[in-house]
Amino acid sequence: MVDEELEKIMKKKLEEMKSYKEPEILELVDSNFDKAIVGDTPMIVDFWATWCGPCQFMSPIFEKMAKKYKTIRFARVNVDNAPGISQRYGVYSIPTFIVFNNGEPVDKAMGAVGEPGLNMLAQKYA
Repeated sequence: MVDEELEKIMKKKLEEMKSYKEPEILELVDSNFDKAIVGDTPMIVDFWATWCGPCQFMSPIFEKMAKKYKTIRFARVNVDNAPGISQRYGVYSIPTFIVFNNGEPVDKAMGAVGEPGLNMLAQKYA
Protein backbone atom coordinates (compact mmCIF):
# COMPACT_ATOMS: atom_id res chain seq x y z
CA MET A 1 0.00 0.00 0.00
CA VAL A 2 2.70 2.50 0.98
CA ASP A 3 4.80 1.58 -2.06
CA GLU A 4 1.88 2.28 -4.40
CA GLU A 5 1.28 5.70 -2.86
CA LEU A 6 4.97 6.52 -3.01
CA GLU A 7 5.11 5.44 -6.64
CA LYS A 8 2.12 7.66 -7.49
CA ILE A 9 3.76 10.64 -5.79
CA MET A 10 7.05 10.01 -7.56
CA LYS A 11 5.31 9.67 -10.92
CA LYS A 12 3.41 12.93 -10.37
CA LYS A 13 6.60 14.79 -9.39
CA LEU A 14 8.43 13.41 -12.42
CA GLU A 15 5.66 14.69 -14.71
CA GLU A 16 5.83 18.12 -13.04
CA MET A 17 9.59 18.21 -13.57
CA LYS A 18 9.22 17.27 -17.24
CA SER A 19 6.72 20.05 -17.84
CA TYR A 20 8.79 22.73 -16.05
CA LYS A 21 10.20 25.34 -18.38
CA GLU A 22 12.79 27.96 -17.51
CA PRO A 23 11.37 31.43 -17.88
CA GLU A 24 12.15 32.76 -21.30
CA ILE A 25 13.95 36.07 -21.70
CA LEU A 26 13.26 37.25 -25.22
CA GLU A 27 16.02 38.75 -27.35
CA LEU A 28 14.45 41.70 -29.15
CA VAL A 29 15.67 43.33 -32.35
CA ASP A 30 14.14 45.76 -34.84
CA SER A 31 12.14 43.03 -36.59
CA ASN A 32 10.36 41.63 -33.51
CA PHE A 33 10.31 44.50 -31.00
CA ASP A 34 6.98 46.19 -31.81
CA LYS A 35 5.08 42.91 -31.90
CA ALA A 36 6.68 41.66 -28.66
CA ILE A 37 5.78 44.66 -26.50
CA VAL A 38 2.07 44.54 -27.42
CA GLY A 39 -0.23 42.89 -24.93
CA ASP A 40 -1.68 43.50 -21.51
CA THR A 41 1.01 41.46 -19.76
CA PRO A 42 3.72 43.85 -18.57
CA MET A 43 7.16 43.39 -20.09
CA ILE A 44 10.42 44.61 -18.58
CA VAL A 45 13.01 45.26 -21.27
CA ASP A 46 16.70 45.42 -20.38
CA PHE A 47 18.65 47.73 -22.71
CA TRP A 48 22.27 46.55 -22.49
CA ALA A 49 25.56 45.95 -24.35
CA THR A 50 28.24 43.26 -24.18
CA TRP A 51 30.98 45.79 -23.37
CA CYS A 52 29.03 47.39 -20.49
CA GLY A 53 30.33 46.37 -17.04
CA PRO A 54 27.21 47.47 -15.11
CA CYS A 55 25.09 45.56 -17.66
CA GLN A 56 27.08 42.39 -16.94
CA PHE A 57 26.55 42.98 -13.21
CA MET A 58 22.77 43.27 -13.73
CA SER A 59 22.42 40.29 -16.08
CA PRO A 60 22.15 37.51 -13.45
CA ILE A 61 19.84 39.72 -11.36
CA PHE A 62 17.58 40.24 -14.39
CA GLU A 63 17.51 36.46 -14.94
CA LYS A 64 16.64 35.92 -11.28
CA MET A 65 13.73 38.36 -11.58
CA ALA A 66 12.46 36.52 -14.67
CA LYS A 67 12.25 33.34 -12.58
CA LYS A 68 10.65 35.10 -9.63
CA TYR A 69 7.94 37.12 -11.40
CA LYS A 70 5.87 34.73 -13.51
CA THR A 71 3.22 37.34 -14.35
CA ILE A 72 5.70 39.63 -16.10
CA ARG A 73 7.48 39.03 -19.39
CA PHE A 74 11.20 39.80 -19.63
CA ALA A 75 13.23 40.76 -22.69
CA ARG A 76 16.57 42.24 -23.68
CA VAL A 77 17.68 44.68 -26.36
CA ASN A 78 21.37 44.82 -27.24
CA VAL A 79 21.77 48.53 -28.02
CA ASP A 80 24.58 47.83 -30.48
CA ASN A 81 22.33 45.54 -32.52
CA ALA A 82 19.22 47.74 -32.34
CA PRO A 83 20.25 51.40 -32.02
CA GLY A 84 16.95 52.61 -33.51
CA ILE A 85 14.93 51.10 -30.67
CA SER A 86 17.23 52.66 -28.10
CA GLN A 87 16.89 56.08 -29.70
CA ARG A 88 13.12 55.78 -29.99
CA TYR A 89 12.80 55.30 -26.23
CA GLY A 90 15.49 57.76 -25.19
CA VAL A 91 17.98 55.19 -23.94
CA TYR A 92 21.24 57.10 -23.69
CA SER A 93 22.65 55.32 -20.64
CA ILE A 94 22.87 51.59 -20.03
CA PRO A 95 21.68 49.52 -18.41
CA THR A 96 18.19 50.95 -18.67
CA PHE A 97 15.09 48.95 -17.80
CA ILE A 98 11.81 50.03 -19.37
CA VAL A 99 8.43 48.52 -18.47
CA PHE A 100 6.01 48.25 -21.39
CA ASN A 101 2.30 47.57 -21.09
CA ASN A 102 -0.07 47.49 -24.07
CA GLY A 103 2.81 48.58 -26.30
CA GLU A 104 3.54 51.74 -24.33
CA PRO A 105 6.40 52.55 -21.94
CA VAL A 106 4.94 52.98 -18.45
CA ASP A 107 7.99 53.00 -16.17
CA LYS A 108 11.77 53.16 -16.28
CA ALA A 109 14.84 52.48 -14.12
CA MET A 110 18.28 53.62 -15.20
CA GLY A 111 21.66 52.30 -14.15
CA ALA A 112 22.86 49.31 -12.17
CA VAL A 113 19.97 49.49 -9.70
CA GLY A 114 20.85 46.12 -8.18
CA GLU A 115 18.41 43.51 -7.00
CA PRO A 116 16.46 45.88 -4.68
CA GLY A 117 15.88 48.40 -7.48
CA LEU A 118 14.81 45.82 -10.05
CA ASN A 119 12.64 44.10 -7.46
CA MET A 120 10.91 47.39 -6.67
CA LEU A 121 10.25 47.99 -10.37
CA ALA A 122 8.88 44.48 -10.94
CA GLN A 123 6.69 44.47 -7.82
CA LYS A 124 4.67 47.39 -9.17
CA TYR A 125 3.55 45.29 -12.14
CA ALA A 126 3.40 41.76 -10.70
